Amino acid sequence: MDWQRYTLMGGIAAVVLALIFQWTEFKQVNTPAVDRTTVVRADAPTLPPEEKNAGSDVPQLKNGQTTATANNGGERKLISVTTDVFEVSIDPRGGDIVKVALREYDDKLHSHTPLILLNQTREHTYIAQSGLIGHNGTDSAKGRPLFSTASSKYAMEEGKDTLTVDLKLQQSGADIVKRYTFKRGDYLVNVSYQVNNTAAQPWTAALYGQLKRDSYEPATDVGIGVHPFLGAAIRTPDENYFKQKFDEIAEKPTDITIQGGWVAMVQHYFLSAWIPPQNTNNNIVLRQLSSGLYRMGFTTPQVTIAPGQQGELNASFYAGPKDVYRLEQISPYLDLTVDYGWLWFIAKPLFRILHFIQSNIVSNWGWAIILLTVFIKALLYPLSSAGMRSMARMRKFAPQMKKLQDQYKDNRQKLAEETMKLYRREKINPMGGCLPILLQMPVFIALYWMLTETVELRHAPWMLWIHDLSARDPYFILPVFMGCSMWFMQRLNPQPADPTQARIMQLMPVMMTFFFLWFPAGLVLYWIANNLITITQTWYINKKVEASGKA
Repeated sequence: MDWQRYTLMGGIAAVVLALIFQWTEFKQVNTPAVDRTTVVRADAPTLPPEEKNAGSDVPQLKNGQTTATANNGGERKLISVTTDVFEVSIDPRGGDIVKVALREYDDKLHSHTPLILLNQTREHTYIAQSGLIGHNGTDSAKGRPLFSTASSKYAMEEGKDTLTVDLKLQQSGADIVKRYTFKRGDYLVNVSYQVNNTAAQPWTAALYGQLKRDSYEPATDVGIGVHPFLGAAIRTPDENYFKQKFDEIAEKPTDITIQGGWVAMVQHYFLSAWIPPQNTNNNIVLRQLSSGLYRMGFTTPQVTIAPGQQGELNASFYAGPKDVYRLEQISPYLDLTVDYGWLWFIAKPLFRILHFIQSNIVSNWGWAIILLTVFIKALLYPLSSAGMRSMARMRKFAPQMKKLQDQYKDNRQKLAEETMKLYRREKINPMGGCLPILLQMPVFIALYWMLTETVELRHAPWMLWIHDLSARDPYFILPVFMGCSMWFMQRLNPQPADPTQARIMQLMPVMMTFFFLWFPAGLVLYWIANNLITITQTWYINKKVEASGKA
């Protein structure tokens, strides 16, 4: 059976090399080049000096002209907005969102410090800009408008479900109000421009929204494996989910027109996204700016407001967790930013089942993972049991196989012939034991993607020392227990007759334990539950085969 031995050794070597390469990539990506911990205080008197020329990043309409002018001089305070889920800072220059902190999500486990998603510092730029461009636009390459507000601090009151923040601008021939509308418990913000045309001529402009960001990558703790995507994502006429990393944007900018659509900045567990009006043909652009920053934005068609009339231009802005159910409601295919990889057709139903179990049965993500494992094993049992029965027969007839090996130890061809006769006579499939592994590997990979992308598991406790199912076990207890269960599971199966192959199999629990040290605790928990159920099933089938000689 040389081919079996060489196949096994080659497979193990390939797995080890792949894991080593993934580990090297993981370490390189997660080592920050500079310290980016500086934050902008909501009451800071001025913005960093590099924002003084932000007007040059304003998009231009195709074949469009603007008469807008703006004064870039002067200092201004940021406008502070606090809701039940947000701490937001708005720059009155342009009315841009320059900081978003998520109050429901800690920056680090038990830190009680809100996670900062968007921010503008001297080392890091990630902001959401919006404005009006065109003939009567307020924004141009010459500058951005300076809005005024009734207050510099806004907070959502108890018992109120909405908070409105109005930024006012007196334009020649028009009164403009840029309005942010926040809703309780929601990460979706409505952004609108209320325009009152007081001139004798029509007022014409287009709305734009964009995310401006550098390529800084936040630290993640996902262990060895596929690294979460960081970059831009949009919907195109040809693809419901088109994504580009920063280097891909720099190499090949994207410029498309689509009805509706959206543009998002995606990172591990969280995203920000502009959602333009869904009933218009919007221009969406991904490109690198001359400053080295990246612009991911949209521009709507121009809107004309007759003299003496009022009009509105609006869009929506999302900044928060990758909540599949909420993203489905906001815009078609925006939920695809929760990227389950190429096995999405397995991962997506697994998440739905896991979410149902957690919401309706156990209210704990750890126990939900265990119950999901039971469900998967029960679903696959009719297929995996055939392989287990074959392994049980091999275990029962191991003495006869050992006798053949001793009898024909000097004639490998005769040994192979007699062994195959024994297999046919006793209805043994030597490859049957591979079936359970082949069945569970796609599920394991899909589950890894699903657990990696599920924000609900971030900082979710199980019990005792496991306080974060998305991070590795801090004491490595679960990986060691997994290795022990794997070793015990091997004892229930027939051992390879070849000494070299047998030694390799004996090392497998040790090797797997080492690699599982860095896997998320939730994934290790799944593997332990899977092993324990497999041990129970194997023990039961072994007893049946030994007792009756049948399956």
